[in-house]
Amino acid sequence: MKGKRDLLTHLKELAGVFFKLGIIGFGGPAAHIAMMEHEVVSKKKWMSREHFLDLIGATNLIPGPNSTEMAMHCGYHRAGLPGMIVAGMGFIIPATLITGAIAWFYQRYGTIPDIKPFWYGIRPAVLAIIINAVYRFGKKALKNWQLGIIGAAVMVASLAGMSEVLILLAFGLLGMFWLFLVQNKSGMKESLFPLLLLSGKPGHLKTAITATALTTGHVAGNVSLVKLFLVFLKIGSVLFGSGYVLIAYLHDELIDRLGWLTQQQLVDAIAVGQFTPGPVSSAVTFVGYQIIGIKGAILATVGMFLPSFFFVAMLNPFIPKMRTSKWLSYFLDSVNIGAVAIMAVAVIQLARVSLINWQTWLIALVSVAVIFVLKRVHSLWVVIGSSMAGYLLTLI
Repeated sequence: MKGKRDLLTHLKELAGVFFKLGIIGFGGPAAHIAMMEHEVVSKKKWMSREHFLDLIGATNLIPGPNSTEMAMHCGYHRAGLPGMIVAGMGFIIPATLITGAIAWFYQRYGTIPDIKPFWYGIRPAVLAIIINAVYRFGKKALKNWQLGIIGAAVMVASLAGMSEVLILLAFGLLGMFWLFLVQNKSGMKESLFPLLLLSGKPGHLKTAITATALTTGHVAGNVSLVKLFLVFLKIGSVLFGSGYVLIAYLHDELIDRLGWLTQQQLVDAIAVGQFTPGPVSSAVTFVGYQIIGIKGAILATVGMFLPSFFFVAMLNPFIPKMRTSKWLSYFLDSVNIGAVAIMAVAVIQLARVSLINWQTWLIALVSVAVIFVLKRVHSLWVVIGSSMAGYLLTLI
């Protein structure tokens, strides 16, 4: 009985934490992960920061949306498979409900309420949250000078526009051999077979954009619900990369191959995914609604996220075991510092589109000061306060 009560307590905690994060999770995967780290490591102390870093590294190497899979990993760590399901659903549902409501409004009225003044302040706050996460993760991930060089090289390669999946895998393998040679002079005696378990996928910051007026297009007729579900299941199973990659997949499948969507609808769907909280992949809820209404929204969403539950369930139990192998431990260390470097690149990318005038600089600097000086202030209040400040400053 005690075990069941403990499980129920853990599931309630997970539901509360990740539902809240699903509501306030603006800014893309880097920001989401920063908020999760604050909750599950700094505040709740459900796991060590090193293990959280390992989860980030592993998540970068499987298909699917990074932040959603991190929510699932945290849930699995806390309460097994039930915890994985509750945390994942808790994080996904708010975004899909909000996106679904916007999809209905869009189809009915051809536009959405203007949230630009509030988004104006949210982006600088998100920037401050990610900077804090990079600082904390960097202190844990930077174990020696070799990892420092690897991290710097990953940043340069990422800024140069190289594929992040190739960057992480290449420097993960390079770091694995380099660290083993440096720290184990006697030779290489362990098997490389566990590396066959790994595949590649980068995390990426959702590109921040300004909400614009949306215009409706036609809704495809006579679409098979089963076929729609299978299309999004396929996309969710093979999607590697950022929101830009999702756009390419959706364009190829839904416009070029099937003709279910117009170009304008796709652009509007990605826009909605960008300025609503939660994963950008929630844009598929909007897409499904435009194709065949509420049933399409539900099936597109389920198809998109279902593979992530499977991948996390398969991978999570292996992560602690990877730390018992010198080879894979060095590989994880190299991938982890690479993941932190990519988060640092996300800071640069977000700063370019967020810090556009003195008002946004002011919000960003105050947010950084609040987060670093008043360490107990929750990111929720930083986001809410900055959104209100952004609105007020637009009136000046």
